[in-house]
Parts: sequence; C-alpha cells; structure tokens
Amino acid sequence: MEKIREHLRYLQDPSLVARFQLACGIRGTFSKPVSSDSSTSDSCRLVERAHSRNNGALHHHTAGETGDELLAGMGIQRRITGVTEPREVKHGVENASPNGAALFAGGESVAVRGSTLRPLRRNSLTGEVGQEFVIENRFLFYLFTFGTELGNELFYIVFFPFLMWNVDAFVSRRLIMVWVWVMYVGQCTKDVIGWPRPASPPVVKVEMFYNSEYSMPSTHAMSGTAIPFSLFFMTHGRWEYPYTLGFSLALCWCLLVCSSRIYLGMHSVLDVIAGILYSILILFFFLPALDTIDSFNLTCHFAPLVIVSLPLALALFSFTLDTWSTSRGDTAQILGVGAGVALASHVNQVLGLVTDPRADQLPLTVPSLNVSLVCAAMLRSVLGVMVLVAIRAVMKAITIPLVCRVFRVPSSDVRKARQHVEVELPYRYIVYGTIGFSVLFLVPLLFTYLKH
Repeated sequence: MEKIREHLRYLQDPSLVARFQLACGIRGTFSKPVSSDSSTSDSCRLVERAHSRNNGALHHHTAGETGDELLAGMGIQRRITGVTEPREVKHGVENASPNGAALFAGGESVAVRGSTLRPLRRNSLTGEVGQEFVIENRFLFYLFTFGTELGNELFYIVFFPFLMWNVDAFVSRRLIMVWVWVMYVGQCTKDVIGWPRPASPPVVKVEMFYNSEYSMPSTHAMSGTAIPFSLFFMTHGRWEYPYTLGFSLALCWCLLVCSSRIYLGMHSVLDVIAGILYSILILFFFLPALDTIDSFNLTCHFAPLVIVSLPLALALFSFTLDTWSTSRGDTAQILGVGAGVALASHVNQVLGLVTDPRADQLPLTVPSLNVSLVCAAMLRSVLGVMVLVAIRAVMKAITIPLVCRVFRVPSSDVRKARQHVEVELPYRYIVYGTIGFSVLFLVPLLFTYLKH
C-alpha cells in the first residue's frame, strides 16, 4: 500500500510536469532560481503552495473537509494556495532567469535559443496574463496547442454542428449526451476533491485561461477519451470503414489531448491518468444505457418536462459545491446545450422532421469526396454557425438584463453581476439551451427551407 502511495505522490509531483515541458522545449522565465534536491518523495510531502500571481491556482473554498480527508487517506497532501515556497526540481534542471536563460543547480545559467511568448489567453477568473516562457520547439508548441483545442469550447462549437448537419445527426445527438454527462461528472468531481493546478514554479504555465479552476481529474483528458472512442464505438458497424483506422484515429486523438494538458502545465500526470480511467469507467456504464435514454427523449410524452428540469436541477447542485468560478457557468452551459439538443430531438420526432436510417439501410457508405460535396458541407457549416452566433448574441442581450431585473441584481457591471448564481445559472442555461435547440431543430429547418 505504501508503494502505491509513493507512486501516486510521484505522479502528482509538479517537477515531473516540469521535466516533460523541458524535454519538449518549454522553459520558464521565473524571477528567482529555485532550490535543487534529488528526493522525489520529500518534495511531494512538502505543503505545496502557489499564488495566482505566480501562475499557481487560485484558492476556492470548498464546503466540508472531504477533499482533505480523501487526500490524507491516500498519503497525498492538498496544496494550500496563498504563498509560493521554493520548489524542488529533479535531475538538476531548474527554471529560467528573466532574460530567458535556463537556471541549473547552483545558479549556473546557459543561453536559451527560442521565442519568448506569453499565454495566449488571460485567466478567465482573475484576468491574469501570466509569465513569459521560452519556446525551443515550435512544432511541438503548435501540435500541443492544437491538441488542447480539441477539448475547448471553440472545437465543440464547430465539431458537433458539423457532424450534425453534414454527417450523421443520430450519432451527433448521442455523442452530445455522452459529452454532457462526462463533463458534468468530471467537473463535480473536481470540486469535491479540490486539488489546485500544478504549482509554478517549477511548472511553466503555457496556458492561463483555466488556471483558477481545480485540477483533479483532468476534464480535458476525460472528454479527450470519451469523445473519440464513443464516436468510434457508435460509428463502427453503422458506417463502413476499416476498424484499425477508426481505432487508431481515436487513440491518437486521445493521446494528443491528454499529453497537451501536461505540456501546457495545466495538469499533473496523475490528473491526466485519473481522467482517462474515470472516463472509461463512465462509458462502461453509460454507453449501454444510450438506447434507453435516447428512446425516452424521442417518444415519451413527459420527456420535455424531464429534459428541461433534470439538467437544471443538476446545474443547481453543481453550484452548491464551490464558490463562484467560471467552471460553474461552464457546467450550466454544457447542461443547457444537452437539454436543448434533447428537446429538439423530441420535437423533430413528434413533427416527423428528421428520421433515422432503418436497420436494413445500414451500414452507411462513406461518400467519395468531391468539390461539390465539400463546398456544400462548408456552406452549411458557415451559414449554420453564423445563425448560432446571431442567436447567442440576441439571447445574451435579452437574458442578462432580464435576469438581473427579476432577481434585483445591479446590471451596470455585467462581469460582477454574473458572479451571482441567480444570474449566471439561468443566463448560461437559457442561452445555450436555445443554441442546442437551434443546432438540431431551427438550423436544419432553415436548410430544408433554403433547399426548396
């Protein structure tokens, strides 16, 4: 048991992330050198501290002490934020000096060749820009930046509608169900456990946007596992393509997303491994239930009531787990999209607007690519996304002032007003529920109208 705890402490050690970053050509520009020591276990037993000014995680208050008790039982300590203490970095590798020179044990510095950059996006909660870092391998930088985008909001905004409008609406709506459940369970688990991001130094924060959110498990790793492998399991046998090709693409997608979170300094190795295993566990129970859930959404007379109320109740529960942060809004947003898509699928079924292929029509054949097919798919995607952007803008302009007026919250400072749960929850749920409904109902209806 002690050996297992030792392995877990090793996988949680931020210096392991720092070594991976260094091997991939990422060096920090921290203002002070840090101490060196060769003992991994001693480093992990130190109380880890990180301040948001030092690119550490911003501390949130979590109700109860269950997270601390859980960590204590595993022999792993929760990092306490507020102060940054000197950190240990193994194998003699230290952080970089302000001018971009890498600092090694004993304070010796060597010149670093590469480009000096800052994180692309500010911290979503504090607005913090982050410290500069040096890129020595541009290929890996762009590769892992692309990999992490496969788990970000922008990708889902493009990917799910494209799949819905151009490939297979049946698979897309079910994939969204998987995505919603995996992300919700993962985010709630984060708030219960309450581990901050890997401390910096020694970790270089290449990304800052999610730095104030909790770390364990990695929801990027969870979605990066659930989405590609669910897509593979749902389409294999339904579409004609080689099994090896589908599985290989899913595996590459998963590995790219997961490794990118370590490269960007957002997660420890333990966070990522836990995210992968947690996602597999959820899929093991959820995928067999998809037929039953989808059938209920399509055919049950009481489905609209359940579709709207259940995700709203789950969102309310998630808001009780922690103080306000952007992750609370993201959870309500994801649940809203799922509710909107499920409601649209019920409406389509009732009105007979969208019919799934019959069993005797399967498997479907992948069409050969040609100019007209690609142009039609691109045109549908661009037009559809433009409609969604317009709907989002209109709904946002209406919802926030309306909710503020109903709950008597001052709306002069929108950012501050959205820190109130009575504003953020209905705003996110209504706006993105409408977008989810539009993806499967309004936009396809528009395409049908334009086609005729």
